[in-house]
Amino acid sequence: MVVDMKTGNPTKLILKFALPMLIGNIFQQLYNMVDSIVVGRFVGKNALAAVGTSFSLMNFITLVIIGLCIGSSIVISIYFGAEDYDNLKRVVSTSFIFMLVLTIFLSIVTFIFSEQLLILIKTPPEILTDSTAYLRIIFGGLIFTFLYNASAALLRALGDSKTPLYFLILACITNIVLDLLFVIKFNMGVTGVAYATIIAQAISSILCLIYAFAKIPMLRMSREEFVFDRELFPIIMKYSLLSCMQQSIMSLGMVAVQGIVNTFGADVIAAFTAAGKIDSLAYLPVQDFGNAFSTYVAQNVGAGKVDRVKEGVKSAIKIIIIFCAISSVTIISLSGYFMEIFVDPAEVKVIQTGIDYISVVGMFYVLIGFLFMFYGFFRGVGSLHMSVILTIISLGTRVLLAYFLSSIPSIGAKGIWWSIPIGWILADTTGFIVYGRGKWQKNIRNIENKSGSCT
Repeated sequence: MVVDMKTGNPTKLILKFALPMLIGNIFQQLYNMVDSIVVGRFVGKNALAAVGTSFSLMNFITLVIIGLCIGSSIVISIYFGAEDYDNLKRVVSTSFIFMLVLTIFLSIVTFIFSEQLLILIKTPPEILTDSTAYLRIIFGGLIFTFLYNASAALLRALGDSKTPLYFLILACITNIVLDLLFVIKFNMGVTGVAYATIIAQAISSILCLIYAFAKIPMLRMSREEFVFDRELFPIIMKYSLLSCMQQSIMSLGMVAVQGIVNTFGADVIAAFTAAGKIDSLAYLPVQDFGNAFSTYVAQNVGAGKVDRVKEGVKSAIKIIIIFCAISSVTIISLSGYFMEIFVDPAEVKVIQTGIDYISVVGMFYVLIGFLFMFYGFFRGVGSLHMSVILTIISLGTRVLLAYFLSSIPSIGAKGIWWSIPIGWILADTTGFIVYGRGKWQKNIRNIENKSGSCT
């Protein structure tokens, strides 16, 4: 069901739209966490480290695809807000063709160079073989990552955040069952969890794609309508490439940080992997709120409603403060119990290192909440360059400080943990300053004057 977000209470609309995305992302995190839990508990800490160090590279390529999907979905939301359904169809078909070709290319290249990429980020020799095997299976099935994210982004752009949730839940359940079967029953180790992930993604992506094009009338296209529009392509590229750039920079920063973590050995890698999973689950509510906020803003931009955009920002700030306070208290107080889900309680050093990470980063979840809000806001108003700038500030600070602080013997790995909130502080400060100046309002007036065109 598509949802018009141009009328009604902003807080209720955004929360209602964000809730299925939140539930879906909880399942997505469970989907990713199960791989780590199964290998960590049933194979060993080296297997957990192999999956963890592979994840940073896998996440980079996945975020490239997600960035492209997010960018095109903003264009779709703007045309939907402007009620220009003919061009909306052409945006959908053009985006799909472009991203499909690019995904196939990425899949081939990353499959071939998986081991070289892992060596580049200083993966320890004792986990290199397992990491390479895991990564090649994941990259071989990259097409399914694209199909799910493209169809899910399309549905969310039209205000339907519930349907992608249903297919994601199906994928999560399938992944859990296959993880346990392949690893415990068939002794397949890290390759087992990789195959489980690909099979689960294949099922959910194909079903979600079929639903999107079969059940929503405005997306039903004849063969003649499914075209590559050269006039709309530059518009799509503007949004998609900037969004992709933001996601890529974010992920490259994480890959760089992973490279620093790798120099501390398997124990710290395992701790960082487990704590990172817990950490990402903790701030999921505001991450999904930021994505929902982007759709809300884009639809109102298409309709030229500046006041509703400002209303939405006020609502977003209040909601983020509440959610993040709850997350911080919960995650910090239960960090030890969460770590023991991933590793055997006998691995005292791994668990304590993970607790140290969470005790530092967990205090500052409100900062990343504001950052996700600004990502969604600037995407929605068409100022995607600002999302890129905020990402560079946040991740650039994190990487530089991580290298510097961790090199000081008395600080060590804790320097990596402290670099994270410092990066958030600088990016948030920049975001509030730019929003307060109000230059973003010119984008809305330009779109309104061009009668729905987002050029």
